[in-house]
Amino acid sequence: MTAEERGELEAVLGHRFEMPERLERALTHRSHRQTAGGIDNERLEFLGDRVLGLVASEYLFESSPHWDAGQLSKGLARLVSASSIHGAARRLKLGDYLRLGPGEEKTGGREKKRLLADAYEAVVGAIYLDAGLPAAAAFLRRSLLDPALAGGIEGLERLDHKSALQEWLQQRGLGAADYRVRSESGPEHSKTFEVEVWHEGRKLSASEGFSKKEAEQAAARLALETLAQSGETA
Repeated sequence: MTAEERGELEAVLGHRFEMPERLERALTHRSHRQTAGGIDNERLEFLGDRVLGLVASEYLFESSPHWDAGQLSKGLARLVSASSIHGAARRLKLGDYLRLGPGEEKTGGREKKRLLADAYEAVVGAIYLDAGLPAAAAFLRRSLLDPALAGGIEGLERLDHKSALQEWLQQRGLGAADYRVRSESGPEHSKTFEVEVWHEGRKLSASEGFSKKEAEQAAARLALETLAQSGETA
């Protein structure tokens, strides 16, 4: 990354690094580590994930004083979901700055949900190490938390997609949907799951998530959209 590119990204992130190498490490995927002295962003991603959990929990706690513990847990899961983190990474255009190996470069690594989400969390970890929790929290509020709640806290309390799909099927006297794990990839601490939704021998949708539950929710949402677009919800 050139000094000019780093300056551009720092302006987007809203943080100028005291130690620029932290930012470079946050954007270095393990596929590139052969040319990066064996250093990649996995440790920073681990740290950033924990900082994100703490900051998001406090943010949600303060934003919804009327919620009980169960509501807070469900809201937190949606607030820091794969889709939410991936969306934040895309808004920041982190994919443009990733340091990838030739294989990932050829297979579209700059657009992969898992790589972008990991890079975002690694940037959170890098900012935390560079300037402490207040700076990391400010970044998270600007780039992820405020946009996620732009429509109000109530949006996190909506009916989950699996329940909505099941309700739709039951209303029409149809059997339950079948959720099938098609694949698992990534290291043990940071897996990606691909789940398909099937109904009566027909595949309705498929989607990915950082847990089976998250992938199932995303696939159920797509299944409902598929049914709507085909006119079957009429």
